Amino acid sequence: MMLLTATDKFSERNKLILKFMFFVLLAIYVINCFTPLRLHYDSVRYLAIKDCIEFGCPPDSDAARDYFPFGYTAWLLILSKLGILSSISIVVTNCLFLLGGLYFISKVFEKKISPYLYFIIVLLNWLFIKFVTHPLSEMEYVFFSSGSIYFFYLFTRGRKIVFLFCSLLFCWLAFVTKTVGITLVGALAFGLIWEFKESQLAFLKKNKFLIVGLLILIAASVVLFAKQLGLNHYIGVLSKHLNEAPFFTRVAWRFTEWGELFLNTPSNKVVERLPGLGQILFISVGVIVFSFFCIFLYFKKNTIPAFIKAYFLFYLIIMFNWPFNDPRFWVPVMPVMAAIVLQAPLGINYFYKFSSRLLLAVYFLLGFTAAGYMIYSSNNKAFFAKNQAKGFYKKEYEMHFFNKDPKGAASTLNSSDTIRTVNIGDSVKIVNPYIMGLLKRYN
Repeated sequence: MMLLTATDKFSERNKLILKFMFFVLLAIYVINCFTPLRLHYDSVRYLAIKDCIEFGCPPDSDAARDYFPFGYTAWLLILSKLGILSSISIVVTNCLFLLGGLYFISKVFEKKISPYLYFIIVLLNWLFIKFVTHPLSEMEYVFFSSGSIYFFYLFTRGRKIVFLFCSLLFCWLAFVTKTVGITLVGALAFGLIWEFKESQLAFLKKNKFLIVGLLILIAASVVLFAKQLGLNHYIGVLSKHLNEAPFFTRVAWRFTEWGELFLNTPSNKVVERLPGLGQILFISVGVIVFSFFCIFLYFKKNTIPAFIKAYFLFYLIIMFNWPFNDPRFWVPVMPVMAAIVLQAPLGINYFYKFSSRLLLAVYFLLGFTAAGYMIYSSNNKAFFAKNQAKGFYKKEYEMHFFNKDPKGAASTLNSSDTIRTVNIGDSVKIVNPYIMGLLKRYN
């Protein structure tokens, strides 16, 4: 028995309800397109890199030396050159990226899951509701990585080289959008080996020296272009911070994040109110769901393509070694995770059917609550300024919203001080001129 999948033989009434919920969610996402510019630490970095390319900046500035991949920056630059870069265009294109990515994944699993339920599950997750409104690279990555998966799936079905070319193109675009796309590169390589394992064994035996030469060439290319690809930075981060985040600390972070994904709510507020119990709750849910998910994906018979299993495995390896904590790290693979979860068997007895639907109802309720929160914050400027990015840019937002134009608000990047504010004395706060410039130009 699948959890509310296409094989459940939904009644026409249930299908209409799902369709109605889907269009309600689309309306909510459209409303959220009119949010003020939602700045985030990484958002400011992307915009600063874009300004550095477009307007120039000192070679020793933070933006000039930033290691972020250039994919999302290139998209911001395109919008800027078209004269349409604004908070609205950023959110609209993020929504289109997300919907396009979900469409690709839904087509891969269209005979195994309910498309409307799949879209609802993802669109109602608080992480997508939140981060689709931010100038961040996640939605662009979802689109390109999902497109790569879709075209490679078509290639495995029909062996048409055009689909393989499209898959590799989308894979490259995903990689230059987020460096974690290296996991997708590995998955496609594994997929090619898996699909042609018999013929490749004969080819390998016949062309051993050619293969060794190609591997050496690839390794040399990675070494030569490691800096441009951002690999040097990430290797440095791992070596520097792994000691600060021991293995069991990282494991606790990852399980907490999984608890946040499937309980559909951030853990910080719950943990603040229930310091001990809250943390145990999220970790416990994360352990249970993670175990269930991996057992189904890797140890139970299923029809999930081998290259998707490899993709998720490679992603897990990186995440469990990444020495930072943020549920946003899972956004790139959540569309794939949702499609897999919707195919997982949960039993046929009444208890499982009732509990699964109860959990789904709670998930929906918390998702709509998150959507309501975003709409409310977008329309309450004082609340927005206080809570966006945990109030880090509160002074800049207040001065922008309430028509207080500080002297020296910069319109272009002209210093490395792009993300800091300064306190003088006990009460006077100097606003960041670059942040004020961003709000003036793009809000």
